[in-house]
Amino acid sequence: MVQHFQQLLIDYGYWVLFIGTFLEGETILIMAGFLAFQGYLQITGVVVTAFVGSFLGDQFYFYLGRLKGRALLKRFHGIARKFRQALKMIEKYGVLVAFVSRFTYGFRIVLPIILGITSLAPRTFFLINLSSALLWSVIFSLAGFLFGKSAALFLDDVGKYEHYLIFLLMGLMMSAWLIHFFHAWNMKKPARMRLARMREFHTTHLDRS
Repeated sequence: MVQHFQQLLIDYGYWVLFIGTFLEGETILIMAGFLAFQGYLQITGVVVTAFVGSFLGDQFYFYLGRLKGRALLKRFHGIARKFRQALKMIEKYGVLVAFVSRFTYGFRIVLPIILGITSLAPRTFFLINLSSALLWSVIFSLAGFLFGKSAALFLDDVGKYEHYLIFLLMGLMMSAWLIHFFHAWNMKKPARMRLARMREFHTTHLDRS
């Protein structure tokens, strides 16, 4: 799978990167940054392509929420489940949510849709999205590029170990995701325990009745 993504990036480069960043994109962007270090792509081209893809992606999701948001909430339970969580984030952090949405794993697509449902002005979202997309594209592009530079400090020929380094890079990202999921699971643990107690109470009460 990883090698397949790598070959797609080498063969079709910026088009694959554009589509990947339009949809979600951290993994493919970091890989593109590493391949830029290896000389398959240009780091400037990677940053610009990622910026355009991520910016247009969030603009699309925002206007999707503005035009079809209510219908999507009724049709897709996954979006509806995250709707309340997203609203709490919006109430707590305000327009800052629009800036950090693409950095929030699991909410990258949902948050712009929900922001489109709210009264947030399109011009405000446009400006926030512009700066957020630029920062995001630079950070994750350079993450992959600097990973390659770091490897070069320890290896005489990075190209010789290229596939191993890509697997290591993906392993590090998967570890970060697993830590995120474990943390989110732990955060929800008290709520699950309360729900279990409520169910047990209702079951006991019904049995006695």
